[in-house]
Amino acid sequence: MARTIKIPAWKFQIPRLPQVDPDVPDVFEEMTLQEHLIELRDRIMKTCIGIGIAFVFGFLLAPRLLEAMVNSAQVPDGFDIRSPTDPLLIWFKVALYTAIAITLPLTVYQFVAFLAPGLTRKEKRIIYTSLPFVAVLFAAGVSYAYFVAAPAALNFLSGVLPDVFNWDIDADETLSFYLTLMMGLGLAFQLPVIMFLVAKIGIVSPKQMRQFRRYAILIIAVLSAIITPSTDPFNLMLVAIPLYILYEGGIIISSVFAKTGLRTASETEDAETADDV
Repeated sequence: MARTIKIPAWKFQIPRLPQVDPDVPDVFEEMTLQEHLIELRDRIMKTCIGIGIAFVFGFLLAPRLLEAMVNSAQVPDGFDIRSPTDPLLIWFKVALYTAIAITLPLTVYQFVAFLAPGLTRKEKRIIYTSLPFVAVLFAAGVSYAYFVAAPAALNFLSGVLPDVFNWDIDADETLSFYLTLMMGLGLAFQLPVIMFLVAKIGIVSPKQMRQFRRYAILIIAVLSAIITPSTDPFNLMLVAIPLYILYEGGIIISSVFAKTGLRTASETEDAETADDV
């Protein structure tokens, strides 16, 4: 008689946002230190596995990215190298950073999922809703750095005293120039999301953001100087102008979608409950 072997079917469930019911109290999971460490280990392992898989795509994509850097840096003969191992090491470095950029949404999700047991349902819903915008803004910042800021900066720098300096740049230094701008702008472009979260939580109101505008300009200038590899005003403005536009956009988003923070709403509910009693 033939024996039937049952193969278990894999079930894929789409993550759903936590339902917010004011009548149901939040339940927080209590975990021991060992359970926290195991949870952290699992999150790190999943992130590393994702980066490892994305590294394969980064390895295949790296030569095209390097060719585009050569064209934007205006060095038709290619970059100079200092060591025989530089081409391979730079290839692997570009592949690794590409993999990290691709898996950023996964990394952020694992970090938020690790913190989730200590968050309320409202806080979880707000953070999970913000994750797609984190990915989109990071991609926008990296794209702006790669296609606009870095080529414009190199074009400007290549024209500084051309009769005195021979524009023949090093591969590793150019790669560091690109990576600094790309990672810096990718993270700095998260400004609207951060402003929305702090407004929604109730730390800073949109009105206070407008009042802090002059201080924000100063902070943006300092942040742009840190992100920009060079110290010239032209490259500084390439970074500062988009960040200031994002700051104004963050104020508009916070004014529309975060008029009432969670802290204010909670205090209002407590006051209404006390009045009823």
